[in-house]
Amino acid sequence: MGVADLEQRTAPADSVTMLAQLSGLPPHMPRLAETTRDGIPTLWIVPQDLRAIAALLRHPTALRMLFDLTAIDERQRTHRAGLPDADFTLVYHFMAFAGAGDALRLKVPLSQGALSQGAPSAPSIADLWPNANWYEREVWDLFGIAFDGHPFLRRILTPPTWTGHPLRKDHYARATEMPPYSLTEEHEMAEQQALRFDPGAWGMARHADNTDFMFLNLGPNHPSVHGVFRIVLQLAGERIVDAVPDIGFHHRGAEKMAERQTWHGFIPYTDRVDYLGGVMNNFPYVMAVERLAGIDVPPRAQMMRVMLAELFRIASHLVFYGTMSQDVGQLSPVFYMFSDRERVFEIIEAICGFRMHPAFFRIGGVAMDLPRGWDGLIRDFLAYLPPRLDEYEKLVMRNPIFRARTVGVGAYDVAEAVSWGVTGPGLRACGLEWDLRRQAPYACYDQLEFDIPTASNGDCYDRVRVHIEEIRQSLRIIRQCVDQMPAGPYKSDHPLTTPPARARTMHDIETLIHHFLNVSWGPVIPPGEAQASVEATKGLNAYHLLSDGGTMSYRTRIRTPSFAHLQMIPLISRGAMIADLIAIIGSIDFVMADVDR
Repeated sequence: MGVADLEQRTAPADSVTMLAQLSGLPPHMPRLAETTRDGIPTLWIVPQDLRAIAALLRHPTALRMLFDLTAIDERQRTHRAGLPDADFTLVYHFMAFAGAGDALRLKVPLSQGALSQGAPSAPSIADLWPNANWYEREVWDLFGIAFDGHPFLRRILTPPTWTGHPLRKDHYARATEMPPYSLTEEHEMAEQQALRFDPGAWGMARHADNTDFMFLNLGPNHPSVHGVFRIVLQLAGERIVDAVPDIGFHHRGAEKMAERQTWHGFIPYTDRVDYLGGVMNNFPYVMAVERLAGIDVPPRAQMMRVMLAELFRIASHLVFYGTMSQDVGQLSPVFYMFSDRERVFEIIEAICGFRMHPAFFRIGGVAMDLPRGWDGLIRDFLAYLPPRLDEYEKLVMRNPIFRARTVGVGAYDVAEAVSWGVTGPGLRACGLEWDLRRQAPYACYDQLEFDIPTASNGDCYDRVRVHIEEIRQSLRIIRQCVDQMPAGPYKSDHPLTTPPARARTMHDIETLIHHFLNVSWGPVIPPGEAQASVEATKGLNAYHLLSDGGTMSYRTRIRTPSFAHLQMIPLISRGAMIADLIAIIGSIDFVMADVDR
């Protein structure tokens, strides 16, 4: 079925009515509803309707966010019965901050066409949804899909001299699939020339109103950018006229790797995405696989997951708290807080066997049960940390220099935050009391009592304040997990999660084959599509998985909060001083692996 056929087909009447109520789409627009494993309403629309529908969804009173924008290379996918013919599919995920967060997924089928016709293309919506700018650049970079009308369509994650588009199925996945690398003198000169900074190419002017602007590179190895991150500044004196973030220095192709790893084998890779979040990164991935396969997780495993996730939230927030104070001139707090983080890692190591990257979650549960004495370790920490937080309150938050550097700096309101895709503490610092753990509970969060910390000014100081209060709420959640930890298995007995017991493999050949295949190649996940989101340390983290009925993912999309948050830097830094920008960067709470993936 092609795009022309889509114009002749519509979803069933009840789906059309429900989706029209959700999104305000005119009923005459051609669309096709698709059923997915995650239950998110999914509509296929024709490309020429994209901008009109995006404009309707952008209604100023809706408080709706463009949560994600990505693409799928459909050319090697086999299970597509009933869907429009497409070489590539654009996927737009919208969510609303009302109740549990109404969600809507739009899909746009695109044909590659003849090479003479150029790249497949769709209209840009960056003028309607500001955060679509980077997402469209990412899709162009990795898939080669052009967006007509985009103001700055150039590569964002790969170097400007890169050949090809890495997430296409015909692009190599390993260096061993290519000839040995060589660098001639001419090639080296071309690479150096491509790195030269041209203000005009970056949308900056050298002169204006008899003023000569100065251009400054902050990063990519400056201590305050917390990793390999570059910001090109256009300055009038020390006042910032414009700031253009430049990412991609850290890019490792995690989504491409997921297409070459088994469903189980990719779990350790997820830990390294937000390398401060540990098992918090396992959480949405295994939840998405479980939704694809229809796997129920036992209550004990659910509560173990929540407890460990909140321990990692504390560890990550302590790093943020300490480095933020260091960025604005305080040296002592970072040493104290890293010492406290070590205590968290001692608990995690005792339970999981590893510290920063335990890869402890499994499809259907966790790797092993809790060891003897685990509750005593945690109870000691629950008694230790609150007095330390009280000391830090006096040391940092009441410090007049810290307040002078952060209060009123880098402020934005709720509408701006939603427009730019800000979630997590950065959104709640504006005053919006919305937390996925409360509004759309997953695991066992609906059985636990906790508050949602908010602030009102949306500035650097309030972003720090919300992080601190979240540490206290995490302690509260962990205490309830210790007190209420249920008995029972720590992993589902589903055939796709647990091989038969080894003793049984000696009784019949079918059981032996089942065990061998499960251990050697991993589970075969049924064809389908599912997304799962969690309230991660820095905002909403989501995995969108597509199975084609094999032992590996056909498409893995990793939606990270840091990618969206860094895009907002120009908005909140224009007119500020360079010293203010250091505080702004520190208050965003990001890690570059979470940005570049």
